[in-house]
Amino acid sequence: MTPTPPGGPPREPSGGGPGRWSDLDRPPLNATALRRALLRPGALWTGLDVVQVTGSTNTDLAERVRGGGPGGAEVPEGTVLVAEEQSAGRGRLDRQWSAPPRSGLFFSVLLRPGPDVPEDRWGWLPLLAGVATATALARAAGVDTALKWPNDLLVTVGGEERKTGGILAERAGDAVVVGIGLNVSLRAAELPVPGAGSLALAGAVSTDRDPLLRAVLRSIGNWYADWRAAAGDAAASGLMDAYAAGCATLGRTVRAELPGDRAVTGEAVAVDGDGRLVLACADGVREPVGAGDIVHLRPGG
Repeated sequence: MTPTPPGGPPREPSGGGPGRWSDLDRPPLNATALRRALLRPGALWTGLDVVQVTGSTNTDLAERVRGGGPGGAEVPEGTVLVAEEQSAGRGRLDRQWSAPPRSGLFFSVLLRPGPDVPEDRWGWLPLLAGVATATALARAAGVDTALKWPNDLLVTVGGEERKTGGILAERAGDAVVVGIGLNVSLRAAELPVPGAGSLALAGAVSTDRDPLLRAVLRSIGNWYADWRAAAGDAAASGLMDAYAAGCATLGRTVRAELPGDRAVTGEAVAVDGDGRLVLACADGVREPVGAGDIVHLRPGG
């Protein structure tokens, strides 16, 4: 159940029931204006839909791919699906992601990097999305956004590191669906867990979701074009250096909770060419971590 925001419950339209304008601080996205700005000849983005509520944009877009588009046609690369509210948003390890309607950006994009990029390099896509999103938010919202390996977006609220967003990439046939969830205007009383944050609480100069979404999608398009032109080589495209520069995990002592109930503790010293986090352990062994949950054990330094 969503906590009642400060100042009482959301206002209702004159019709008496909740609607798209029930909270005037959170206007609906303008799908027509977004399409006009983003769907241009030569651009990555080829289609954009905004739905009022769905379980998960990742699930919906992946199902479109597996079932085919209208008439069974292939869903084109650059398709974007945005939801004003997700009732069953998912993060890594099937964690739930929920927020009040129109309080954030919840969207998925469809990418088809093959045949230009070998499949063993597709694991860089969620990291690419993180770099692109952080870059866009610094410019459009004026918020310094750090990256927690592999897929969390962090902001500073009251001197504390808080998670304001997450990224989930999933294979769907010969495509990859990349989903991004970003808390934009959540108030303190609405945060789902103590460690959560939002752009508003981090002092964003703007919480207008239309320009924020445009900025993030344009940034993803630019980074993806460079990465794809380099055949997915993260070093040659500049992606590896950009990720390392913005990664709050590097230089920290962390605990990696790995599949099979195994845990490894060490200093995060690098992200390797495959996008794995490299830990320097106390026994002198350097262990690359390709999948797992990372816990920051102390502030960076």
